[in-house]
Amino acid sequence: MAGIYIHIPFCKQACYYCDFHFSTSLKKKEDLLLALVKELELRKDEFKGTCVETIYFGGGTPSLLTHNELTNIINAIYANYEVVENPEITLEANPDDLSHDSIKVLSNSPINRLSIGIQSFFDTDLKLMNRAHNAKEAKETLAIATKYFKNISVDLIYGIPGTTNEQWIKNIEIALSFEVPHISSYALTVEPKTALASFIEKGIIDNVDDDQAHEQFHLLKEKLEDHGFIHYELSNFGKEGFFSKNNSAYWQGKPYLGIGPSAHSFNGTQRGWNIRNNTKYIKALQQNELPIELETLTKTDRYNEYIMTGLRTIWGVSFKKIETDFGTVYKDYLIEQANVFINQHLLYIDNEHLRVTKKGQFLSDGIASELFKLNLG
Repeated sequence: MAGIYIHIPFCKQACYYCDFHFSTSLKKKEDLLLALVKELELRKDEFKGTCVETIYFGGGTPSLLTHNELTNIINAIYANYEVVENPEITLEANPDDLSHDSIKVLSNSPINRLSIGIQSFFDTDLKLMNRAHNAKEAKETLAIATKYFKNISVDLIYGIPGTTNEQWIKNIEIALSFEVPHISSYALTVEPKTALASFIEKGIIDNVDDDQAHEQFHLLKEKLEDHGFIHYELSNFGKEGFFSKNNSAYWQGKPYLGIGPSAHSFNGTQRGWNIRNNTKYIKALQQNELPIELETLTKTDRYNEYIMTGLRTIWGVSFKKIETDFGTVYKDYLIEQANVFINQHLLYIDNEHLRVTKKGQFLSDGIASELFKLNLG
């Protein structure tokens, strides 16, 4: 089983914290959508004999596309790939794009899951991040969407400068009031060369407080688990049966195709990434060329990637898989390195799997990097 990710590199406006690839100009949208379809056609042999079980429209802002534009891309996937009977098809969407009519149209399309970028239910937060919607729109959108879609995920951001723990709890409670079955939540991160980084450097916006972000992470975890959510990945909480199949496949090392400028792909032994430029991407596909750069992963690369993704999830890292896929040397190394964190109560061993403790969850990426193996080839 495998997945297809479609990157739609357009947004109405730039969120101050975002470092993803996108453009606020829609002038090249028609040519780019044609290029997406062309890339799907040119790469169909990469999934020969493999079934596609997830299709994910990310960005950027995929909800800027019309029903016909989305349908054309989905039709191209079905025309060129073998797709399972009931695939998970997710559309990332912003509240300002989701009117009652558009939600109704989407509910009658093959799209069966919405991932809605709420980020906050407070206008002060939304203005600080330069989001295109306001709190009223966020609530109205969810009220409508939950009438038409059973499978909805909401994005929330914690650690926003000026947002108190009380406001953060209120954010969570509002999301819960709509009875959505999945919540993805991320700490606000200051990425280099973003507007947010510039504003912090100039003193216009306070810097992110890591200690407060840590507190708010644990408030989130406690609140959602009290309401029956399973914390199945560092940033993701889902009710039983509503884990993101697309994201779970990524964390479990399944292959995926990334279609569109800047999109990444993985086939188990190679990682690829498309050029991060809309004009060059379009030009290459118009000439039937794939604008992709490939890297063949060494055994050590694959081990490190498995450690990083595995520790973020409830499934953890399997010692058996480490020994089978990488050898006894890697397993012994992992156990030796992990002992430090086990003694600090940040990791524990359960049923031949290495997992993070509650105390260690917020630190899982840093812990993983300490378990990496270097220079083995």
